[in-house]
Amino acid sequence: MANVVVVGTQWGDEGKGKIVDWLSERADVIARFQGGHNAGHTLVIGESVYKLHALPSGVVRGGKLSVIGNGVVLDPWHLLKEIETIRAQGVDISPDNLMVAENTPLILPLHGELDRGREAAANPDAKIGTTGRGIGPAYEDKVGRRAIRVADLADKATLEARVDRALEHHNALRKGLGMTAVNRADLIAALEEIAPAVLEYAAPVWKVLNEKRKAGKRILFEGAQGALLDIDFGTYPFVTSSNVIAGQAAAGTGLGPNAINYVLGITKAYTTRVGEGPFPTELEDADGQRLGERGHEFGTTTGRQRRCGWFDACLVRQTCATSGVAGIALTKLDVLDGFETLKICTGYDLDGETLDYLPTAADQQARVTPIYETMDGWSESTAGARSWADLPAQAIKYVRRIEELIDCPVALVSTSPERDDTILVTDPFAD
Repeated sequence: MANVVVVGTQWGDEGKGKIVDWLSERADVIARFQGGHNAGHTLVIGESVYKLHALPSGVVRGGKLSVIGNGVVLDPWHLLKEIETIRAQGVDISPDNLMVAENTPLILPLHGELDRGREAAANPDAKIGTTGRGIGPAYEDKVGRRAIRVADLADKATLEARVDRALEHHNALRKGLGMTAVNRADLIAALEEIAPAVLEYAAPVWKVLNEKRKAGKRILFEGAQGALLDIDFGTYPFVTSSNVIAGQAAAGTGLGPNAINYVLGITKAYTTRVGEGPFPTELEDADGQRLGERGHEFGTTTGRQRRCGWFDACLVRQTCATSGVAGIALTKLDVLDGFETLKICTGYDLDGETLDYLPTAADQQARVTPIYETMDGWSESTAGARSWADLPAQAIKYVRRIEELIDCPVALVSTSPERDDTILVTDPFAD
């Protein structure tokens, strides 16, 4: 059976929620492999709208196993609150259909406090645009070997030792930022209080997934954000704190790379990003405003307005390569309806030199200017199209040109938030 990884090929917000939900109906297991609750997925199922942040998209589908892998950093208080919110919408969530890896690092209140404190103290030019949810500091503690992990909640002595190690580091940082020291007793008490509810979902996820795979079950690997926010291959330092690219699906769940059979890259028909950092095709004019209004470009988690721009084929070609994308799901094509002309970035000019990739150096990223190819737009509506025959000829031409420029085929096209408004070209789960 095929196992599929879904990754965003831009700066996130590509519409992964709908595609993951569409695929999850045919998967047996949905595994979240990186990120925290700083990114969100919006799922529209019939008349119901679900906004998920920490929970895998599969939880809203009955008969599926959803798992949170070790590559995630998890805020346990947020998790339990989100579970109750989704339950209140009539969704059954229990340890029978939700598992959390025992080696998943926890996001503590001190992480969010540090995140916000550092951002507030930063020079305006050095602000990252973090959501302030503590994701970055939690990943820092993971690689610094001072994280508190889910399994640590089961033993009081271990938990206290982990807290002491973390506070040696954090209280020194807080002092430098003019923040008060963390109250050790209060933190331990809060963790002990929440421990039973969290441990109820704890499991050796790596073992469960390997057993499911051997049994021929289909696994859908779900990430957050987009590949341009990858800690190694994104627009550093304006990135997230984890690896977002498809290879992380293996490391973030405990499966080997041979478990990945197909990588589907979710790609918006134009480009958006939230927060700070370079954005070569950003539009600060009426066209950019129109894209934002028609696309309802506000973050699921924060509500922040997204920056909008023309499609950047150069960047998507690059992320398709670093994630090994086999096919893309092109989303929000209908947002482009009515534009007389459309532009696609095919490369960059850097000080008179033409580049076919985004350079790594931050100063060069800030200086590149896009090289555009202009195409005629279309006046007809593409909203709700479910076959190529439903699309205007010029819209098909636009899709085909994107395929050529990114050197990757289109596997499906999404034409509205409704899951059935999808044109399927290649089935990622095909055996």
